[in-house]
Amino acid sequence: MFKRTLVWESSVENAEPIDPLQRPIPMGFCLMAAVAVHLPLLLMKLPLRSFDTNFHIFFASHYLHHWFDPWNTKWFAGFSQMTYPPLSHQWVAVLSPVLGFDYAYMAVQLASILLLVVGVYRFSLLWTSPRAASLAALASVFVGAESFLVYDAGQLPTTSAAPLYLNALPFLFDWVRNGNGRAFVKGWLLFTAAAAVHHATLLVGSFFFALPVLWLALLDRTDGRRLQMGALVSRTAAIVLVVAVSVALVLLPYFIALIHYPITQTPIPHESRANYILNPMDGFIYFIVPYGALILALPFIFLEGCENRRLRPLFFGFWVAFLLGLGGTTPVGPILLRRAFMVLTMERFSYWAILLSLPFVGILASRLIRRFRVAAAASLAILAIFSCALAVAYASSRPADPQDIAVEPVASWLNRDGHDQYRYFTLGFGNKISRLAMLTDAGSVDGEWNSGRMLPELMKNGGAALTSSKYFGSSGINALRAILRHADRYGLKWVFVRDPYYNPLLAFAGFRPVDYLEGETITVWSKDGVPPAQPVNAPQMPPHWQGVMWGILPFGCSILAILVMLIPAKRRQRAEEGLHVTPDHGVAARSLAS
Repeated sequence: MFKRTLVWESSVENAEPIDPLQRPIPMGFCLMAAVAVHLPLLLMKLPLRSFDTNFHIFFASHYLHHWFDPWNTKWFAGFSQMTYPPLSHQWVAVLSPVLGFDYAYMAVQLASILLLVVGVYRFSLLWTSPRAASLAALASVFVGAESFLVYDAGQLPTTSAAPLYLNALPFLFDWVRNGNGRAFVKGWLLFTAAAAVHHATLLVGSFFFALPVLWLALLDRTDGRRLQMGALVSRTAAIVLVVAVSVALVLLPYFIALIHYPITQTPIPHESRANYILNPMDGFIYFIVPYGALILALPFIFLEGCENRRLRPLFFGFWVAFLLGLGGTTPVGPILLRRAFMVLTMERFSYWAILLSLPFVGILASRLIRRFRVAAAASLAILAIFSCALAVAYASSRPADPQDIAVEPVASWLNRDGHDQYRYFTLGFGNKISRLAMLTDAGSVDGEWNSGRMLPELMKNGGAALTSSKYFGSSGINALRAILRHADRYGLKWVFVRDPYYNPLLAFAGFRPVDYLEGETITVWSKDGVPPAQPVNAPQMPPHWQGVMWGILPFGCSILAILVMLIPAKRRQRAEEGLHVTPDHGVAARSLAS
């Protein structure tokens, strides 16, 4: 797929030998570098210490046992998993019988990392030469944002959807620029699969990725001809319409749930929305760590993006995403996103900005290596390794779960003597509540998925999981008090406590200690007279036909996308490819997607 784009070398160098330091880096080498860097970290299960990994594995465990029934009774007294696109979770579920949940998650994450390398290369080819594009692909292995999201944030859907989206964009360009029907089909299926992984990447990311590509298609010239505005509009409208219909159909249960139960809960605070100047630690976490050594390239990105007319669309997308990624440091986020600013987390925008900057990084690296040769290559390698190491070291030194909490004794206690007839929650267990939910059939009033928090006591208070209530100030404590006050309504009889901070609140609410687990490090609190748990969110339960759609269409579209991508591109004569290349930028290909 990639070797066809390398014919530019013959037109540039003719019969002269090519300097090894100026050749494009083979894609196989870039993929091997990704495996060498990330496979050991994934085999060590480093992502399990992140914020959201266990939450995503919990969703996958439900699909394994209830593929066509997204109603999950284990959190929030019952909630629908249709509030989150399912594709990445479904792939983990499919692989888990062979690999187990932990390694199935790692396998899906590794596949996403490899797809990112390919996607960055293909996307960069739209803007620059194969040499610079290959350097950008190699740089994607080491960017701090990728390691930060994988090993600290644990955002599998975000890191899985972005590579699919990047791989789809060259097909969008080829369809709009050349009317290539095969590119239309491949781009359509990849866009749909990306939405089935993470809807926000497609819906929000389109403004940063797709608009610059369409702008480039209008600016670009092939054989001296420029695309007419009418052709651009009609072809863009065609693929937008088809993708919109496909996404609406594949994610129809999600949109139905969103219409009936819109997100109206009190916003939950997040450090990524802070002013990084007034909160330097937050700036370090959400700016220094994700960007790493790429900060040194920001002046070049600004200069090259402003001076080079052909790169201005890419710079525009980068600049807006960059400003949004700064959270509350500038007024751009609150102005552009409005209420969504208080719902979304801003690290995703930094991630997108960094992906958009990689073609610039490839151009800069190509120029430096051409001028300073081995010294530049060695310096860039050191900076790349530093960026990756900084993010991994930060995730390792400050894990979301700093202590090993054994949840097996709690699950065993809930699973015996009819204890699972009642609901429970934990205090001081961190993100281990996802692991605990996987091991027991008992339901909880707590959970880690914010959009699933449909209980009124949780919606009106701006705290996240009850198990970490004290870290959300008065909002978290108010949510905890409200749930304890309505324990009888929810069949809430058990509270497992690892932090004595909460003991006075439990005693005041009428609970008392009844048992001790794990060498008395975990106290079991109980309230007398609580009736067995009954369904309380039954009106929110989706009908069976939506469960069937949810189990077939998202996963089915990914299978179809894989099969279509295996169809070889139509062979074309070199004279028909119309490649025009300058040393650093300016690839105008009649069919880059092929």
